[in-house]
Amino acid sequence: MAERILIVDDAAFMRMMVKDILTKNGYEIAGEAEDGQKAVELYKEEQPDLVTMDITMPEMDGITALKEIKAEYPDAKVIMCSAMGQQAMVVDAIQAGAKDFIVKPFQADRVIEAIQKALS
Repeated sequence: MAERILIVDDAAFMRMMVKDILTKNGYEIAGEAEDGQKAVELYKEEQPDLVTMDITMPEMDGITALKEIKAEYPDAKVIMCSAMGQQAMVVDAIQAGAKDFIVKPFQADRVIEAIQKALS
């Protein structure tokens, strides 16, 4: 059975890009969210195998959403996505329980490698 992945990013084209990479590689999309608040709600509904989570978003940022998800689901697998130069945030994310992080602009093979590693 294909692993189900929740894609979280405030930019629709970024979600589309990730969705494209994932579906081409045989993953199923559990849902999409454009902010952290929605991500937390969708996680509860869908309980996906993995989440790709943008860091900088309106309403609730990715690190806050990560912490909320991890508080309720300690085994949640989350990979953070960040633009260049957000190193401090990446450290915060890893400390908060993120499995890995991928840097934008995405390289398909790096995305898949991070996901396979997090799911194994």
